[in-house]
Amino acid sequence: MKLIRWGAAGKEKTGVILNDKRYDTSAFGEDYNEAFFDNDGLTRLAKFVSDNEGSLTEIADGERWGSPLGRPSKLICIGLNYADHAKETGATPPAEPVIFMKATSAIIGPFDDVIIPRDAKKVDWEVELAVVIGKKASYVEEAEALEYVAGYTLHNDISEREFQLERGGTWDKGKGCDTFAPIGPFMATADEIPDSGNLKLWLSVNGKMMQNGTTANFIFNVPFVIAYVSKFMTLLPGDVITTGTPAGVAMGMTPQAYLQAGDVMELGIEGLGVSKQTVKAYSK
Repeated sequence: MKLIRWGAAGKEKTGVILNDKRYDTSAFGEDYNEAFFDNDGLTRLAKFVSDNEGSLTEIADGERWGSPLGRPSKLICIGLNYADHAKETGATPPAEPVIFMKATSAIIGPFDDVIIPRDAKKVDWEVELAVVIGKKASYVEEAEALEYVAGYTLHNDISEREFQLERGGTWDKGKGCDTFAPIGPFMATADEIPDSGNLKLWLSVNGKMMQNGTTANFIFNVPFVIAYVSKFMTLLPGDVITTGTPAGVAMGMTPQAYLQAGDVMELGIEGLGVSKQTVKAYSK
């Protein structure tokens, strides 16, 4: 299945994609959140869709796409997970996964505007594969890690590099600004993505290809990452782990060309659709 959420920000309804069309599932009565995943929601939703497939209402083309997930308890990021990206930023490829957190208040829909924060100078893009956890996970074995995956989605890990790297402390302050986590357009259930370690992913800015990579170049693959993170924190149903970005970010360019108001990012991952965000200046 492909799960979506749609409608006004903060008032999203649920839906699914069937035969490339969006259908309303709000009558199912649950958001796609921790409680949904924790209570076998995917199985129950599949039955609801099957039982009602002929009578589901198609969602109008003009309706906004929201993030396909209700706000998760955690949005966990893996840094420097592609050797080519580590090299372009001057970092040594890590011996163990680099973990940081991205504020869940940064989550927006896949076609919403990205806002340059006040005083920001170095706003960057990062196309990433995001993994959605389907059940509570603690001290998971790598061989069993994929059993904990509900699905996968597309994420643009927007980053303010000065906040991240030059303002002291952790990376989080450059990652969690409002609008810095466009997610979607949909979450594909795990059965639709049989090999998360062999997906093409790309991102363009104003029509110019900037990133063109493959998850085959992961330093740490999805099962390893899930098992590793679960050693340090309990993963809850609906939590998102976003798995790093390939080379091609603004920080690695000479000269560096960070995002400016009016720029348009378009990005995609094989099997997970395409999203598009326009950059806007901050205003009160």
